[in-house]
Amino acid sequence: MTLTIAAMPAYNEAHVIAEVILGCKKYVDNVIVVDDGSSDNTAEVARSAGGYVVKHEVNKGYGAALKSCFKLAREFNADVMIIMDSDGQHNPDEIPRLLEPLKHGADLVIGSRFINGNGKNVPAYRKVGMKILDIATYLAGGILVTDSQSGFRAYGKKAIENVRFDGNNMSAGSEILLYIKDHNLKFTEVEIHCRYDLDQCSSQNPFLHGMEVAFQILKNMGFRRPLYYFTVPGILLIAAGLLIEIAFLHLVGSFGFGVISLIFLMILTGIFMVFTGVILHLVSKMISQIVPGQKGTESLNDGF
Repeated sequence: MTLTIAAMPAYNEAHVIAEVILGCKKYVDNVIVVDDGSSDNTAEVARSAGGYVVKHEVNKGYGAALKSCFKLAREFNADVMIIMDSDGQHNPDEIPRLLEPLKHGADLVIGSRFINGNGKNVPAYRKVGMKILDIATYLAGGILVTDSQSGFRAYGKKAIENVRFDGNNMSAGSEILLYIKDHNLKFTEVEIHCRYDLDQCSSQNPFLHGMEVAFQILKNMGFRRPLYYFTVPGILLIAAGLLIEIAFLHLVGSFGFGVISLIFLMILTGIFMVFTGVILHLVSKMISQIVPGQKGTESLNDGF
């Protein structure tokens, strides 16, 4: 016997969450709802629909609610966990589509809005923002997916037991992908559909969401690959400054104040970047030695 659960962060979703829970119950054994500090009666409606509800007293953010989902899945000793949005954007009837690859060895199945020619109903501004975040996620960790920000995913036993992440905000989805890549867990994508015609389909401005995620990914890029993103550009900047100096000496024979300032700034910035990259690299190595199984500057704790 295997235990399959659906888990969903929820924030002020009383108007639709019962329908989502009832839709999920056709395909899973239990439905967990993490009410992230809702000001409406989301928790009461979820319980009346048969959901197992855990309530955060204050709004902590999507990532914090997701951590609670993983924590509860481990406490339930779940074999499979479906994560999906509680606002009605995802179709519970597509859950079997995500479950199938888990039977064939996948640890994570991502519901993608953009494979097989899908995604025609996604607003253009969202497509552009998501593609930028997909590229940033790839640069940060080398994981190539078509929908890094998808909130509709299926996790197998190995992923449930091992995935760890720090962020409490919307960047948690990308952090999980970086962890999956670092620890050689198997992942795949399947086609899903997402509704954007709902009156209350998002509790956060999509532009602010994108900026928040992008900023966190940039931080991860610097910490995870410091030699690549700091030291190498620093060396190139120093070399460029020296080349400018040689070129002016050869062609002009003297320097103006502006040129001297530019060369000085380039070399100084380059030196700073080189040392920053080296220091971050050493810190990363120390952490990986202190905490077995951790790579880069990942969390030293569960976050719970």
